[in-house]
Amino acid sequence: MRVLLVEDEEDLARQLQESLVDAGYAVDVAHDGEEGHYLGANEPYDAIVLDLGLPILDGITVLERWRRDGLATPVLILTARDRWSEKVAGFDAGADDYVAKPFHMEEVLARLRALVRRAAGHASAEMSCGPVHLDTRSAKVSVDGQPIKLTAQEYRLLAYLMHHQDKIVSRTELTEHLYDQDFDRDSNTIEVFVGRLRKKLGVDVIQTARGLGYRLAPPGGAN
Repeated sequence: MRVLLVEDEEDLARQLQESLVDAGYAVDVAHDGEEGHYLGANEPYDAIVLDLGLPILDGITVLERWRRDGLATPVLILTARDRWSEKVAGFDAGADDYVAKPFHMEEVLARLRALVRRAAGHASAEMSCGPVHLDTRSAKVSVDGQPIKLTAQEYRLLAYLMHHQDKIVSRTELTEHLYDQDFDRDSNTIEVFVGRLRKKLGVDVIQTARGLGYRLAPPGGAN
């Protein structure tokens, strides 16, 4: 899962980026509204964390432009605790949720998980496909109750497929949503990670749709 973070305070941006990466996200960071608007409009993200007090272009203007151009990506805004008017303006501009500064990092992560789940049509933090179970809160995976240790890339791959279960996901889409913009993207990398993931899971839940991509479905499902 890939997230855009738009925050001009460098220390806070670094802390947020580290926490998001530790939680299993690929993260791109922009430090002003102009760069943030460009990335949000031109790169595919599963969610965006947007500060409202940004240089060059303020967060409300950025959000309004995204929504006016049809961008439907879930947006979590960061706003000052005593500025209730900012919260209202943010929601009116198209925000999906907000966190007031100063905040606990766990709250940001929880709200972000909820936005990503709802955007994909899932209500629960826990997801299953046959014997494979994924808990988005702890980023833990198990098969038939037995924990499976995955690398960060393998977890992101499984999480994305789990959020889009029963849908065919192309290699291009996976590449765009699993890596940040600085990653040297190679479509063959996806095939390698799919192979490793299949081996670790040990159950046939990742199907290959020839010429199209991959689909996560319970064992025995239609190919």
